Amino acid sequence: MAEKVKEYESDDLSVVWKPEKCIHSEKCFKGLPDVFNPNERPWVNVSGADDKTIKEQIDKCPSGALAYKLKNGQDVTDEIEDEQIVEVAKEGPLMVYGNIKVKHHDGSETSKHRVTAFCRCGASSNKPYCDGSHKNIDFE
Repeated sequence: MAEKVKEYESDDLSVVWKPEKCIHSEKCFKGLPDVFNPNERPWVNVSGADDKTIKEQIDKCPSGALAYKLKNGQDVTDEIEDEQIVEVAKEGPLMVYGNIKVKHHDGSETSKHRVTAFCRCGASSNKPYCDGSHKNIDFE
């Protein structure tokens, strides 16, 4: 099954959103509500801020669901890191930062870069990845 990807374009920047990766941390719209507004359609307004500000906010996305590409086609948010860091998010997922390979139960493998959110609560419908379900079950 192909991953859903939505793009929102300005003159020089393309904001990429992968809804299945989103864990609904709310960092995007709390940090830059003039650009990211889940109550609007489309929910991403690339004219709400300058490109530099949008890129800085996207870099704060903990799940990697938001990324950006420059119009020259260069994807600048999937840089591979040399180091891996594991963080247990309070009342949320297990965050793994860096370059990793996930081996699934069926033997398939998926390469992940930047940040990956793994389900810790057991309620995700996208296991082993977090889908934000921990908020619905008051996971602690």
